[in-house]
Amino acid sequence: MSIQHHLSDDILLDYAAGGLAEGWSLAAATHIALCPVCRARAAALDAIGGAALEDLTPAPISDDALDACLRLLDAMEADPALSAAPAGPGLLPTPLRAFVGGDVDVVAWRRVGGGVRQAPLGVRGGAKARLLYIPAGVAVPEHGHGGLEMTVVLTGSFLDKADVFAAGDIQVCDGAVDHQPISGDDGPCICLAVTDAPLRFRRLVPRIAQRIAGL
Repeated sequence: MSIQHHLSDDILLDYAAGGLAEGWSLAAATHIALCPVCRARAAALDAIGGAALEDLTPAPISDDALDACLRLLDAMEADPALSAAPAGPGLLPTPLRAFVGGDVDVVAWRRVGGGVRQAPLGVRGGAKARLLYIPAGVAVPEHGHGGLEMTVVLTGSFLDKADVFAAGDIQVCDGAVDHQPISGDDGPCICLAVTDAPLRFRRLVPRIAQRIAGL
């Protein structure tokens, strides 16, 4: 796996600091699980943050601070989904498996049209996350963005203008981007897409499908 498209420094720093909403954090964690380069960068940022904490002047705490902290931990819902451990066997890395409930064979796909299928994932924080299945050689209808979109390729590839995005690559688009990605000829493209606003399709039929599928 030769990954060419990585997380920006700003996004990676927000991820390491815990400043990303769940959907964006899921996309970042999925890419990091697949990308040794960004995994090393994230580990370096964690180390820097840990060193900075060690240099802070200790502050006085109350006598019951430990008990209060333990009670808080007991009450918190475990969230293994955002662990960016290296990907293991199977197609879906650890972050996605926690949301899907297994590997790609248990994904509950819904038809969108033109052979394209999607599987919405339940994330909190306003953004929407979904798995997309796009058959080989199929072009996604031309569209723009009302907000931010992160796409992580899990298998296959897609061509967007002059750029090729293959397994492990991440693409980040904002409202300035208009494009028409085309799935590669090397098999179906399965990817994770996270958006915080509806896509802006240029043609009527995709706009109708959008209302039905909630894209």
